[in-house]
Amino acid sequence: MAPPRRALVMGASGFVGSHVTRKLVERGDDVRVYLRKSSKTFGIDDLSVERCYGDLYDEQALRSAMADRDVVYYCVVDTRFHLRDPAPLFETNVNCLKRVLDIAIEADLYRFVFCSTIGTIAIGEGRPATEDDAFNWPGIGGPYIESRLEAENLVLRYARERGLPAVALNVSNPYGPHDWQPNQGLMVKLAAHGQLPVYVKGVSTEVVGIEDVADAFLLAAEHGRVGERYIISETYMPMRELLTTAADGVGARPPRFGIPLAVMYAAGWVNGVVSRLLRRDPVIDVTGVRLLHTTSPADHGKATRELGWNPRPAAESIRKAAQFHVDHAEDVARRS
Repeated sequence: MAPPRRALVMGASGFVGSHVTRKLVERGDDVRVYLRKSSKTFGIDDLSVERCYGDLYDEQALRSAMADRDVVYYCVVDTRFHLRDPAPLFETNVNCLKRVLDIAIEADLYRFVFCSTIGTIAIGEGRPATEDDAFNWPGIGGPYIESRLEAENLVLRYARERGLPAVALNVSNPYGPHDWQPNQGLMVKLAAHGQLPVYVKGVSTEVVGIEDVADAFLLAAEHGRVGERYIISETYMPMRELLTTAADGVGARPPRFGIPLAVMYAAGWVNGVVSRLLRRDPVIDVTGVRLLHTTSPADHGKATRELGWNPRPAAESIRKAAQFHVDHAEDVARRS
């Protein structure tokens, strides 16, 4: 087991960041988190951690937060792929990240572990994709993927050219407990409540348990090679299986009807047109549908070989996620 370290988690109020924080506390590390005053901290409120407040524009607060830390776990990301104006995506995911990196290179860190995405990994051609495959789907994933690719390249360039001891983790769709503000987990939440009668035919995606993701972050801080990226995903799972696993795990009715992908594209197109006319952000548009299905199997063998990462079956975490959402709803009902 690695010795306890002095850790800073940035983005600790998010799903990934909160679980990384939890694992660090369980290991006995000296844990500091960097938060905005407005952050919803349900995922870490039961943990004893040092809280520092600021934002990504507050250089003094950032420097103070990184002072005397060994490892920075950077889990800050804007995932709003549906924005009509993509400027906020690039501002948070790239410009603000650069500001953090400029401070990090002066902080004498042992590691800077960066939360990237499976969306920067190539689409496999006849075999599972690996970290060595060049990105091969430009223009398809829209501004969100473009901003995340630019962010990952920025981190790796700082490692290569400026000495930042950075490691990037390409995390796929995570599922598990304590998903207080579900993003990828929203469909699992609906399935757990029996509120999702349909699934999209022919759609599969890479999935992983959130607790295994957190394990990967800690392992990357100890064993990750500087300037390298690692796929953090357990398996490639059909949407129907994912939703049925969630529903069956809590005794809910699983989705029964399959919707053709063409119907989703039509709905995304209509929603996009209406949203533009009403000058509001769409719930989902054509780009969102592309992100739903433009994926391929990925190989996490590098993370196993180099980090010692051995994820559990993602289905276990999907069932835990479903149970969390049911238990949370029952708890809210008791208190109301």
